[in-house]
Amino acid sequence: MFDFLMTDEQKKLRDEARAFTKWVPKQLILDMDAEKIQFPHEYLQEAGRRNLLGIRLPKQYGGRGLTWVDDAIVAEEIGVASYSLACLWGVGADIVCEAIIEFGNDELKEKVVVPLLKGETFAAEGLTEPRGGSDFFGATTYARKDGGDWIINGQKRFIVGAEGADWFLVYAVTDPSAPPHKRMTAFMVPRTEGVESKYIYGLMGVRGGGAGRLVLKDVRVPERYALNGINGGFDVFVRMMIPERLGTAAMTIGSVRPALDIATRYTSKRKAFGFPIQSFEAVGFKVADCALMLDAARSMVYTTCRAVDSGTVHAGRVRRMVSQSKKFVTEAAWEVANKCMQVVGGIGYTSVYPLERIVRDIRLSMIWVGTNEIMQLIIQNEWYKEFFKVISKEDVRDVEEDALNAHQTEEKVYE
Repeated sequence: MFDFLMTDEQKKLRDEARAFTKWVPKQLILDMDAEKIQFPHEYLQEAGRRNLLGIRLPKQYGGRGLTWVDDAIVAEEIGVASYSLACLWGVGADIVCEAIIEFGNDELKEKVVVPLLKGETFAAEGLTEPRGGSDFFGATTYARKDGGDWIINGQKRFIVGAEGADWFLVYAVTDPSAPPHKRMTAFMVPRTEGVESKYIYGLMGVRGGGAGRLVLKDVRVPERYALNGINGGFDVFVRMMIPERLGTAAMTIGSVRPALDIATRYTSKRKAFGFPIQSFEAVGFKVADCALMLDAARSMVYTTCRAVDSGTVHAGRVRRMVSQSKKFVTEAAWEVANKCMQVVGGIGYTSVYPLERIVRDIRLSMIWVGTNEIMQLIIQNEWYKEFFKVISKEDVRDVEEDALNAHQTEEKVYE
């Protein structure tokens, strides 16, 4: 985040996050990318020891009790070391724990949130299924009632942190006859009998974060582990889309920032035809574009964080702004990563620099937590609703009338 917008306390928080990122062992990053490590327990344990999990969560459960702006400051710095580490950092503390705090009972807050924010236990979120990703409400994982419990059967896949998680936030159909938005329940499922995770995918990037398939076979879960009650999963899902997508935007800035750092240093040192290549517009302009895009991305994230923090912005507008942030930032980051590799040239395509890993990692950002096509759909829907409810009714100049022949209304044919 921009340091000139930060308070002194926020700068201290940023520096804490930077110190943590500097602590991350190089070998941990290399071993995760080589999949010698499937889940970095020690990373989350250290984050817990440093009280860097749950930045926005209440202090009574071990969080910092801070704002979305503060969270974004930390998320950017967390992303610098590795996108895979950043994803893990966000899923358990920013998503699962918030779901429990907002919709769960005191038992779950004590059993899951408190130890997780200490780095003692880990959690994952079960959304995507083998038969569909964007078609979330077409889920086939189901739960049937059995006395005071529910029996869950089904599969989830691409679950970040599945290999190391002790708890899973799992969405299951509990009323197949109900409309899509009223048929699902969000359960907190402990790693117990019938729960199996499989690290099987061979991902292009973002490796070593435990992303796997989750198989649930006759898993018995007490009804009190349902967040927001039975058939109340829709509200949980909608609420979790904020930390999923806004958190992704913030940490993606951090994860691509090193690419710009590397490209800037390299192009200032590398010479061709007797001059540093930064002096050639074909090179320097690309680097300038990258700086521009990252600043624009930060501006969008900061503005959206302020909107969420205010508590006064209409939910539809928040959804639009969060979706815009996720789409714009991730697409900008992808362009930055590729431009930086281009100016570094052939050596950037090797393991001499981490650019090739950054490019592989950043590609995921446009797919996970809702594809960018889904973001466009949300932006479209919310913009039209907002325009006709609010913007078109505001007391502002009607510029449509500022045309020479605006009075020729018979020429304005719509059907």
